[in-house]
Amino acid sequence: MIIIGCDYHPGFQQIAFVDTDTGDYGEQRLEHSEGAEKFYRDLAAQGKKVRVGMEASGHARWFERLLAEVNFELWIGDATEIARKRERKQKTDRQDAQHILQLLMENRFPKIWVPSGENRDLRQLLWHRHRMVQARTRIMNQLQAVALNEGLRCKKKLWREKGRQQLEAFRLAPWASRRREDLLQLLDRLNSTISDLTQAIEQEVEKCPEAGRLRTHPGVGALTALAFVLIIGRTERFQCGKQIAAYLGLVPLEDSSGNRRRLGHITKQGSSILRFLLVEAAQVTARSIPEWRNKYVHLTMRRGRKIAKVAMARRLAIALYWMWRKGWDYEQLRKFGSHAGQPGNRDGVK
Repeated sequence: MIIIGCDYHPGFQQIAFVDTDTGDYGEQRLEHSEGAEKFYRDLAAQGKKVRVGMEASGHARWFERLLAEVNFELWIGDATEIARKRERKQKTDRQDAQHILQLLMENRFPKIWVPSGENRDLRQLLWHRHRMVQARTRIMNQLQAVALNEGLRCKKKLWREKGRQQLEAFRLAPWASRRREDLLQLLDRLNSTISDLTQAIEQEVEKCPEAGRLRTHPGVGALTALAFVLIIGRTERFQCGKQIAAYLGLVPLEDSSGNRRRLGHITKQGSSILRFLLVEAAQVTARSIPEWRNKYVHLTMRRGRKIAKVAMARRLAIALYWMWRKGWDYEQLRKFGSHAGQPGNRDGVK
């Protein structure tokens, strides 16, 4: 078996490899993508079993597809853990590749979970819709500015039929009129695109029973439910709700020493889109459930609205995790949730 430690860069990769059968060792720099493809295809032609280890990195989809095509085993490791296990202060590409190879040989390589190709493709659907909505918001803000400059202040009513007629009826200078027409055309195209993407998400949720179950929670729609399932992947990866909150970057950054304890802003690690969706969904949940609303108001008075929103998003993430892990819908979560078994709960489990 050939074990390869790969220090991956967008333009090239530095590798260190060893043949466990013969003990042969080598190092090489492979240019992307022709040099790397030739090297790995030549190894595949020899019929040997190969394991490649590399840090989690972007811009490597083509490399992952290449290794899957030639049936090579790819291990992707946690970059932070790999750096933490480094003993030398000196850092070069050669030493990085050697370090990864050493971790592979000593069975200390911090391998992480990698989503499947289908999972990644569905994530692109979520990101595409998210970016289209952001683009539509920017266009709508520009059109609102045009309306305000002409003395029309109707907020959301501007996007109704009457408001749009008023916007189109303004007599503007030539280039201002051209800008208004182009923005309205872009807005119509984006509305159509977003509608199609939303329908596609609804169809994917119907195929996913886990997302359908999470959707029963008040405030959680198809987009949030599908994003949670795709990004979390498997509930077995986490032991408790605290790990879910840490994985999504919804816990405070801590810098404590001795008797001093300091908690800062949230870490913002993990998926930014899922964190955004959870914050948005948690606000709807707080308006829908009296218990959540009371908690949100209490936190707002104590810590401010921004911190309260994030705290409710963390609570929602933990609730969705337990719903998924236990196979519960929202009614079962209420019946057998965190207060099950306590005195006064008629549905408690002994």
